[in-house]
Amino acid sequence: MTRKILVTSALPYANGAIHIGHLVEYIQTDIWVRFQKSRGHTCHYVCADDTHGTPIMLRAEKEGISPEALIARVHGEHSRDFAGFHVGFDNYYSTNSEENSHFAGTIYRQLKDNGKIVSRTINQLYDPVKNMFLPDRFVKGECPKCHAKDQYGDNCEVCGATYSPTELINPFSAVSGATPELRESEHYFFKLGDCESFLKGWTTTPGKLQAEAANKMQEWFESGLSDWDISRDAPYFGFEIPDAPGKYFYVWLDAPVGYMASHKNLCDRLGLDFDEYWKKDSSTELYHFIGKDILYFHALFWPAMLEFSGYRTPTAINTHGFLTVDGAKMSKSRGTFITAESYLNHLNPEWLRYYFAAKLSNTFEDIDLNFEDFAARVNSDLIGKFVNIASRAAGFISKRFAGQLASELGQVELLNRLQAASESIAQHFEAREYSRAIREIMALTDEVNQFVDLHKPWEMAKQEGREQDLQQVCSILINAFRILTIYLKPVLPKLASDVEAFLNVAPLQWQDAQTLLTNHTINTYNHLMTRIDPKQIEAMIEENKQALPAPAEAPAAAPSYEIPAISETINIDDFMKVDLRIARIANAQHVEGAEKLLQLTLDLGNETRNVFAGIKSAYKPEDLIGKHTVMVANLAPRKMKFGLSEGMVLAAGGDGGLYILEPHDGAKPGMRVK
Repeated sequence: MTRKILVTSALPYANGAIHIGHLVEYIQTDIWVRFQKSRGHTCHYVCADDTHGTPIMLRAEKEGISPEALIARVHGEHSRDFAGFHVGFDNYYSTNSEENSHFAGTIYRQLKDNGKIVSRTINQLYDPVKNMFLPDRFVKGECPKCHAKDQYGDNCEVCGATYSPTELINPFSAVSGATPELRESEHYFFKLGDCESFLKGWTTTPGKLQAEAANKMQEWFESGLSDWDISRDAPYFGFEIPDAPGKYFYVWLDAPVGYMASHKNLCDRLGLDFDEYWKKDSSTELYHFIGKDILYFHALFWPAMLEFSGYRTPTAINTHGFLTVDGAKMSKSRGTFITAESYLNHLNPEWLRYYFAAKLSNTFEDIDLNFEDFAARVNSDLIGKFVNIASRAAGFISKRFAGQLASELGQVELLNRLQAASESIAQHFEAREYSRAIREIMALTDEVNQFVDLHKPWEMAKQEGREQDLQQVCSILINAFRILTIYLKPVLPKLASDVEAFLNVAPLQWQDAQTLLTNHTINTYNHLMTRIDPKQIEAMIEENKQALPAPAEAPAAAPSYEIPAISETINIDDFMKVDLRIARIANAQHVEGAEKLLQLTLDLGNETRNVFAGIKSAYKPEDLIGKHTVMVANLAPRKMKFGLSEGMVLAAGGDGGLYILEPHDGAKPGMRVK
């Protein structure tokens, strides 16, 4: 039976870059969503940037831009990084939206009508230097429960306790460092304690939470549920509370509402029925994927908000642990606090998707990214075992049989075993036991490689009269490779797409594992994936070390390269004669007989140019394709022995290297550089 499923991941905060720790969650969710879609279910995956709160306001102020400009820029950066890792959101939105304002206000009014909102005057910490009331996360001090130092004003990251910032011992402002003062302010509270009976029943309903999460809930119930402060004082970047001028919704109220807002935006675009998914008696499924650090908000506040404002509650909340790197917390100084962007500069994203999948289970357990193990596992499993199957069979099919697979395969025990494993592997994916799924898939891959070693097609090809046997064996291997690709497709969507092109087939679905390809023509095999070179990992770590800002007190170091003298002064008219344009490198290739040149095809939006650039020592052609750069567009064409060069790309040099100029995201081919 076809299911209707809505899936969300926690909303990344629009105050920083996506890093590989974040990606554990989004890759975990994306694999599950892709699996559901491959099974034929209607499954939508929505997310959004979490854009409100004091940190956004203060960062925008520091950069001299509006909060709206800041969150728009970060939204582009986040979207780029997620796309780079093939995270396939059906909608990636923003909490600073009309839909979110509507639903936040609606939920607030319904909670108020239901007697779940109360206002009262409180003593709140105030920064006398910045002249502002301090949000919980901008007050730090000693936890009143376990006495851990340097904890936030709303909850302790060591013991998990929640409390008021006024309960902190020796508090200080995280904004200015000043000792905060107590001042009175009227605030609005959600009466979470009144929801305790419902929450005790909801959190113990089988399937709603993992066992570890349900146990954690009991600890919080025993400590008692406090009323939840849902308001903040101006200045604050967020939504003003409808009936309380000068008061704003606390970011944690409208952030989860962002799930609804993003889904509503998707429904409006696709003509879907929003209410079918969110009404009280909905038969659809709703799953949230989150980290264990935000369980309190998602398993207590969020279901209570939904229940008492007239909406459905989640089908389940799926919680995961944290990521460590080489056995320790990610570290900027060691270069292991790795951004998504820096990873993509050096490594294939599907290598990380596979490694995370091989580690992930349905528990709170943290997973470790050990770089030595990472390289060994990817090189062994994906290259040495999986891709190896196609590379050992495809050449014979192409050269000996014009790409034609055998017309009949008969009953092959190996293929029967692969097909029979479909439901077992599916159950592992459904239960988010990805590591078990990967182990089973790789065990099957080992069996296929044993079949290769047993039949030795390379020897068969040398023997007269074995043509039919050779075609049969290689066709069996191609079919085995196709079935394994189906099982790995949720984890490796890009590689699977490349395999589909090689096999000359439509996008593979889960049920396709039960059919075989016979009397079918495949395309010429091209190498599908390369091995990890340890030098790539070293370069990535070094890049992240170098990304560290220099200590403020440290004097500027003398450059390690020679800086040439500035050329003689020109006027603006001289400069304006040079027509600099953004160009996309549509193609790049080596120039036969040239030691320093690469031939570039530059897309200027309305035309293409051929340019020979002396950058061969610094760049591989394949690394340049798709990049944007800056070119001199009105330079007179120059006839060279290799052809006509119709411009010049700009590059910097001086330390022995060459670095072509790359514009920021948003610059498009043909735009003039002024």
